Amino acid sequence: MTDVNEAEGWAKGLDELADRLAPRFERVEPRRRALAYLRGLLAPLGRKNGWQLAEAAGDRTPDGMQDFLSRMRWDADAVRDDLRAYVVEHLGDPGAVLVLDETGFVKKGTKSVGVQRQYSGAAGRVENCPVGVFLGYAGPKGHALIDRALYLPEGWAGDAARRAGAGVPGGITFATKPKLGAAMLERALDAGVPCAWVAGDSVYGADRALRRRIEARGGLGYVLAVTSGWAAGAWTTGPPGCPPGTGSD
Repeated sequence: MTDVNEAEGWAKGLDELADRLAPRFERVEPRRRALAYLRGLLAPLGRKNGWQLAEAAGDRTPDGMQDFLSRMRWDADAVRDDLRAYVVEHLGDPGAVLVLDETGFVKKGTKSVGVQRQYSGAAGRVENCPVGVFLGYAGPKGHALIDRALYLPEGWAGDAARRAGAGVPGGITFATKPKLGAAMLERALDAGVPCAWVAGDSVYGADRALRRRIEARGGLGYVLAVTSGWAAGAWTTGPPGCPPGTGSD
């Protein structure tokens, strides 16, 4: 059970994180909204839609929260970098693991960016959903997500009208999940995130280009699952002193 001191520590930590992110928002109102949004996401709410997040923030309608999410502008990638630095400060360890994985978010409509019938790991079956690719950081001190990318299927990437209707930026093109994952790995490693290993499921293990990019970094091992069609259960290669090869995990 969480005691009062621990709860107060969490609240103080969240306020400190909000202060750290504040420069990414030009005005006071979006700064306040950002903190209210974070508090709502962390609150024990049954659902975390616009109405419930607004109610948790003490608003009578969801207008303010929806305005924050849809119309206020900030540099999302800069906030991502702030988050990554925060995680490294608190959880950083030279033996940590960068974990690639994706998950689907079940939807009923057809207008959410990237939505189509595709496999959802969260549901354990094919569902109508968009899919996000994520990079996690796991070490002895804890674990957290440090990067994300929305997977845009080929049907979406090649449909100009659908892209325009959903507000997809023109510079975004089709990229496979391993390619999205590789870009996230490069960002983390270029930023000096301390780690010794990369792990991922068969979506990433089957991609030769991704494996070669990890090996090219030098001093970084990986454990990547492969499908049952392969002779072994995983591709593995370790840091210097650990011979490369395949093996069962």
